[in-house]
Amino acid sequence: MDRFRAAAEAGFEAVEVLFPYDAPAQDMRDQMIWNGLTFVLMNCPPPNATGGPQGFAAIPGLEDRFRRDFDRTLRFAQVLKPRHIHVMAGVAEGAEAEATFVQNLKWAAAHAPKQSLTIEPINRHDMPGYFLADYDTAARVLDAVAAPNLSLQFDAYHAHRITGDVVGSWAAYGDRAVHVQVAGFPGRHEPAGGEIDYTIFFARLDAEGYGGWVSGEYAPATSTEAGLDWMR
Repeated sequence: MDRFRAAAEAGFEAVEVLFPYDAPAQDMRDQMIWNGLTFVLMNCPPPNATGGPQGFAAIPGLEDRFRRDFDRTLRFAQVLKPRHIHVMAGVAEGAEAEATFVQNLKWAAAHAPKQSLTIEPINRHDMPGYFLADYDTAARVLDAVAAPNLSLQFDAYHAHRITGDVVGSWAAYGDRAVHVQVAGFPGRHEPAGGEIDYTIFFARLDAEGYGGWVSGEYAPATSTEAGLDWMR
């Protein structure tokens, strides 16, 4: 709970809590209100994914599990009021998995029509076997679902791992994105230095009038506060 105050004191106006299921939702909501923070993003499914499955939305035969988990996520979301919920696909492959993903997303988008949902391509080096591992598949799924409340979540670190070209990937798919995450490469530390030129990427976001949040999703090289020069 101390992290909300620490985030505000470090100059952040908004936060993600990717797996907020291990603490009372109202306590977290109170901390955000007291510290003047906007809640931007949480992941589905619960519980905390440490060592567990990375979602179920694209796994044939687990449709009932997905729906139960999504409903639990919505119960937390009713209190926490996130701008976006990231729906995780899970480990799967093939046409049947894609069809399952599309059908589950259609159900979720209709089940929570006022809630913004996102899907995010995640590289298979960091998450072996993850179904949604490239942008062409993400675009195809978004087109097949065709729901106004389902969009792309663009993680520049994953984009670099997947394509080697963050700016090019954004040029091709950024018009579908409502949320951006950043981290450096290699190391997944602060978005400064390394192989990804964030000066160019951030300038591109500004030039195009991107209106969503940009989230630092990385492991600090030392302490969080010591590494915040990239933001300032």
